[in-house]
Amino acid sequence: MQPYRIAVMASGSGSNFQAIVDQVQKGKLDVSIELLVCDRPQAFVVERAKEAKVPVFAFNPKEYASREAYETLVLKELQDRQVDLVVMAGYMRIITNVLVEPFFGRMINIHPSLLPSFPGVRAVEQAVEYGVKQTGVTVHFVDGGLDSGPIIAQRAVEIHEHETADSLTERIHAAEHVLLPQVVRWLREGRVSLDGRRVSVRL
Repeated sequence: MQPYRIAVMASGSGSNFQAIVDQVQKGKLDVSIELLVCDRPQAFVVERAKEAKVPVFAFNPKEYASREAYETLVLKELQDRQVDLVVMAGYMRIITNVLVEPFFGRMINIHPSLLPSFPGVRAVEQAVEYGVKQTGVTVHFVDGGLDSGPIIAQRAVEIHEHETADSLTERIHAAEHVLLPQVVRWLREGRVSLDGRRVSVRL
């Protein structure tokens, strides 16, 4: 098989990035992590990448005139490395067509709810506050909207009677760490087909 090159975009602690690294190091995920893109140079995910010997492109958005300006640099980094798949794993910025168009169908995001419920920030807190009995995680293609792209896979997480946002977040993360590497594996193996908003997976 040809090498399958991925890049990860993240803004925070990077637990989903680490979940992918762990699967690669265990020989359970046959991909090459070519790059970490981070919009917060001090984020812990940068340290995780250095530990895993993954190249890092970190930048401060405030130093650029527009999103398009820094995304043009990100795009060059991705293209120079011939990246096959971009994985947004806790990247906390909406991206523009500078990145969406060249990578449509090859860019995925993980979100801590069962979309279309609770898009955007504070998804876990919103689920607890609203009183739903079940939430979960969603991996979807990125289309430039707010968590609005075609859904590839979801995993449900029950909400317990005395649940807090913190306790639910912990279980949401556990589900994410299983689902995200699984979807990357499906894409690497050519199992995922996209037709409009409908996504089919050959298991």
